[in-house]
Amino acid sequence: MTNTTTLRAGEGQSWSHRLKDAGFWAEWAALVGLIVLVIVFQALNPTFLSPGNIASMLVAAAILIILAVGQTFVIATAGIDLSIASVMTLGAVVFGQAYAAGLGIGMASLLAVVAAAVAGAVNGIIVAWGKIADFIVTLGMLSAASGLALILSDGKPVTVIDPLLLRLSTSGIGIFGWSFVIALVVAVVAHVALFHTRFGTHLLATGGSPESATAMGISTARIKIAVYLISGLLAGLGAILLVGRIGAAEPAANTAFLLNSVAAVVLGGVSLFGGRGTIIGPIFGALLLIALVNGLTLLGVSQFYQPLAVGIVVVLAALLMRFQK
Repeated sequence: MTNTTTLRAGEGQSWSHRLKDAGFWAEWAALVGLIVLVIVFQALNPTFLSPGNIASMLVAAAILIILAVGQTFVIATAGIDLSIASVMTLGAVVFGQAYAAGLGIGMASLLAVVAAAVAGAVNGIIVAWGKIADFIVTLGMLSAASGLALILSDGKPVTVIDPLLLRLSTSGIGIFGWSFVIALVVAVVAHVALFHTRFGTHLLATGGSPESATAMGISTARIKIAVYLISGLLAGLGAILLVGRIGAAEPAANTAFLLNSVAAVVLGGVSLFGGRGTIIGPIFGALLLIALVNGLTLLGVSQFYQPLAVGIVVVLAALLMRFQK
């Protein structure tokens, strides 16, 4: 009776009461923070909202959005994928090696996605069937994928110059580059999968209470394998966009992608304890992080201070998450 009464009282709350609720700010921290950053940086530097700079930020955010979506699926099951940046690097190296071997852009892209997806599936199988903590498994894959990328490439980057990849990274519709459009398509598909399919329902149930999900007949092992597979697959897609953006397949993993993918999810209001998730939140989280770094760069702030600023923002968002209901 108490729970029912509380629920009904919550449903009848006015917007003024909701705005005073810390849980509201936790759920919308990324959007509110993004709006505040835009206002502040535009006031300090009028070029911040210029069409060229907006287009640049959106292109820069595309890969992070895709990785954050993959990370969201994993975190919604109360897991975490620490290998996502290294798996993306492995996918990029496979892409570069295949392209250098003359297999063509299409086959190189397919092999990159397959390689990354296999790495993700291995994570999921060991976590689900091996009953080993996801932190340990993905930490091991982080090292393994990085090592394999160095072995395959002999530690040397492969230059990739292709008209299609060039258009993908430089062309688009107005301020929306094709890479950002692809990221939005991924986000829409992910939203539908998470909130309008049986798979999404089972995923959130698994994250909320694995025991209850199992009692309901849900195969939690298959769900966990699936989410890590999805994370790997999206890391492979991110690898293609990364190669197109920098024009080369670099064997060195960029740990900033890992840290920022988790940060975007946290900023987006996704519970680290599983059972609840959102796709639009991590998108705003990724945009906030990119806007923060871009704005600081325009203001001439040293790059040494930028990770500090990102860290402070993430910790503040984590503190707000304590008030989520």
